[in-house]
Amino acid sequence: MLKSGLELLDDRKSILIEKIKTVITEMIHYSDELPGTNYSDYIEKKLNHDYTYLANIFSEVKGITIQQFIIIHKIEKVKELLLYNELNLTEIAYKLHYSSVAHLSNQLKRITGLSPSFYRQLKQKRKTTLENV
Repeated sequence: MLKSGLELLDDRKSILIEKIKTVITEMIHYSDELPGTNYSDYIEKKLNHDYTYLANIFSEVKGITIQQFIIIHKIEKVKELLLYNELNLTEIAYKLHYSSVAHLSNQLKRITGLSPSFYRQLKQKRKTTLENV
């Protein structure tokens, strides 16, 4: 009985983790506009759970914080926008609610080890290659 109780708790946690990941992924990758509220308020409202509770379960199971997970996804979105979109860095920073272009650039460099200019060069090489096909 005790074992199935723990399994049920683990299942609930797993389901909640997946819901958190889905909300964040949809918020960053599939929404035209990021929420005007704090991410914590947004996630709390979407999942109808206290954010502290969600954050504790998430970091306990995933080994990273919700905030770190959000940053990773924002950086993926930045890379995508730099490579496949016509937005400049200022527009990307604004779209993804960065306080400044410098903050965005620093976070990109810290997470990927690469600068925004590297992605721009990559985009240019890709464009040149496609034009020569």
